Amino acid sequence: MNISRPRPKLDAENRAFWTGGSEGKLNIMRCGDCGQYTHPPKLLCRHCQSENVAPQAVAGTGVIDTYTINYQAWMPGLEVPFVIARVKLDGVPGVYLTSNIVGCPVDEVEFDDRVRVTFEEQDGIWYPLFRKAG
Repeated sequence: MNISRPRPKLDAENRAFWTGGSEGKLNIMRCGDCGQYTHPPKLLCRHCQSENVAPQAVAGTGVIDTYTINYQAWMPGLEVPFVIARVKLDGVPGVYLTSNIVGCPVDEVEFDDRVRVTFEEQDGIWYPLFRKAG
């Protein structure tokens, strides 16, 4: 699916997340004090309120926690159907990313499917999408 996606406004909190794909990295904010991850990205740890947070590249693998198949063409140029999924990231406790599953027919997506991040670049933003792994 190659559509014109809504463009996020880059700032100090989210820049590493939206641009890390240029280096093939899925960056999630991690606290240097308690070691926990925070997503969506914030400059304050959601667990201990420390300001000692920085982006860290994570494996970019996980499992489909839940998903839906969208049949509504709510945007010009949007090809339907497509999968919107919530991905539980490996090694990143409590962090789920909502994204699209790409590279396979929608009827081949199942709960608990293993997935791996892939990136789609549009105008300097690297959108993290997921493909079924193996």
